[in-house]
Amino acid sequence: MGLKKFNPITPGTRFKVADTFSDVTTSTPEKTLLVSNKKSGGRNHSGKMTMRYIGGGNKQRYRLIDFRRDKHGVPAKVATIEYDPNRSGRIALLQYIDGEKRYILAPDKLEVGNTVLSGENAPVEPGNALFLKDIPLGTMIHHIEMRPGQGAVLVRSAGVSAQLQARDGKYAIIRMPSGEIRMILNTCLAVVGTVSNSDHRLVRSGKAGRSRWLGRRPRVRGVAMNPVDHPMGGGEGRASGGHPRSRKGIPAKGYKTRAPKNRSSKYIIERRKK
Repeated sequence: MGLKKFNPITPGTRFKVADTFSDVTTSTPEKTLLVSNKKSGGRNHSGKMTMRYIGGGNKQRYRLIDFRRDKHGVPAKVATIEYDPNRSGRIALLQYIDGEKRYILAPDKLEVGNTVLSGENAPVEPGNALFLKDIPLGTMIHHIEMRPGQGAVLVRSAGVSAQLQARDGKYAIIRMPSGEIRMILNTCLAVVGTVSNSDHRLVRSGKAGRSRWLGRRPRVRGVAMNPVDHPMGGGEGRASGGHPRSRKGIPAKGYKTRAPKNRSSKYIIERRKK
């Protein structure tokens, strides 16, 4: 993990900050864990564009990630640390003693040759998956389930982690990366440590073309459109467009869209900071 800057010999390199990929140990993924990743171009099954600003980009194959970590009590050795084009953090290839191979999200400080374990008897070390009831209070965790056996859905992005703060009956109280404090069942799995590649937020593409390589087409401002295309469009000259809102008229800048009778609200102790 590291960054490099460039001499401004072209406009695209003047402000470019790129990843050195120094933590990646191989450029060849495990073939048995690859599936095709067909691009939609933002179109649905009938060919109609339903999502704007999507299209093009390099071909990518999807890496099958083990989000369940359900191979309890079976130790695995880290074979490689790899780049994954489908996510911001790194992934690690595990070789289990029974011969099976699986990809997991690689946490910081996980190196090739380390042994990882999941289940009740796993030590509290980076990369090991434990139930929330078995993790000491104050531990930084990631890759968190919301329902037992569902697979991790929370805290999976590069450089993020949550903190286990307390326990209350059958629930663990966790501070999320956003600042939200919520309750999750003690029987859910979480992985110790912080997601790798924390420098991801410092990367600067340097030019618009790199966004096209990633499959992102140019995004048009609402105020630059006509009134028929956007609520903020139209006006004489460079009109500001009135109150900020989406194309469908939903206000931005602080308007609450969460359902007031959402069932999961009872698990949220403190909302995220604005």
